Amino acid sequence: MTEAELEDLCLEWFRETGWDVLHGPDIAPDGPSPKRGHYREVFLRQELEAAVRRLNPQLPESAIESVVGLVTKPQGLDLVANNRAFHKWMLDGVPVEYKRDDKPVHDHAFLIDFEHEDRNCFQAVNQFTIQGTKRVRRPDVVCFVNGIALAVIELKNPADESADIWAAHNQIQTYKEEIHDLFVANEVLVVSDGTNARVGSLTADQERFLPWRTLASESDKPKLEMQLETVVRGYFRRDLFLDYVRFFVLFETDGERVVKKIAGYHQFHAVREAVRATVIASRLPEPELTAHEGKRAHYADNVVPGSKKAGVVWHTQGSGQEHLHVLLCGQTPARARDEQSHAVDCHRPKRPRWPALRYILFVTRPVATITCPGRRP
Repeated sequence: MTEAELEDLCLEWFRETGWDVLHGPDIAPDGPSPKRGHYREVFLRQELEAAVRRLNPQLPESAIESVVGLVTKPQGLDLVANNRAFHKWMLDGVPVEYKRDDKPVHDHAFLIDFEHEDRNCFQAVNQFTIQGTKRVRRPDVVCFVNGIALAVIELKNPADESADIWAAHNQIQTYKEEIHDLFVANEVLVVSDGTNARVGSLTADQERFLPWRTLASESDKPKLEMQLETVVRGYFRRDLFLDYVRFFVLFETDGERVVKKIAGYHQFHAVREAVRATVIASRLPEPELTAHEGKRAHYADNVVPGSKKAGVVWHTQGSGQEHLHVLLCGQTPARARDEQSHAVDCHRPKRPRWPALRYILFVTRPVATITCPGRRP
């Protein structure tokens, strides 16, 4: 199999997963169906403008133009700082001011609808040509949501023993230097030779590029011939990808350096199931889970609604339990609101007893407890 054949196969998997597939030369500035004005532009401006207009019907045209102009212009020279700011915009909305009846209105424009995947535009584009600082660059596959480049996939020839996934990793480092604007909104990087595939964040080194082994849930680990297929069908499943961007991305400060950390597959599915269990445990016997939650792993099926007993999450050493705890506490209150359950806040004692880190979810009184031991007793 050649690299071109692997790329075509990757695009076909995206198409089967519900993404629109576009070919870079077709939508290039001088192509038959251009979607950007020049080769230095890294947003699909038509889709971005349409999304801002669709998701924010209250905004006048002048405000829409202001939002799009702000979003498509880098805010500084520090790529990671720009990335962090853009991530906040995606979650909280872009601040915008306009006038209504001659009175100033302070509002936020949302770029992505995380609750309703069908209101977003998902596009996978191959051979997306960008004019870099030294030469033209063409990442193999760029994944856009509402015209925003959220993922970059770099592939290498499976038949070339010297071109492994780490050669793809090195290629991405070159892209970050020469076409850094492409990564301002980036949430994930993928490197693969088809058989092997790894997922990492904008700041991750090789050690932090990890496999993605699941499709729909922790119990769904297919033995596919190519790891890249698992990544596309699992990680990039549209509803899961939106959930990941919304709840499973962290920024940490290490001295003067900002580090972006994204969840591994085990953290992703453990937190989703723990949240589901907690929401069930913290409410009255009805209503049932909403349809979008669907069937996942079996743990939450054993939780008694309203029992205030969500269960236990077991960790192995080095599994990233502290980050899992942060992700759990960040997502649970939002999911409780989505499910119209009790208003839930999350509390971690300042000095938890080791090895048990106890996270307690409160309303007017504690409604559910989930314990995350460091190791089995």
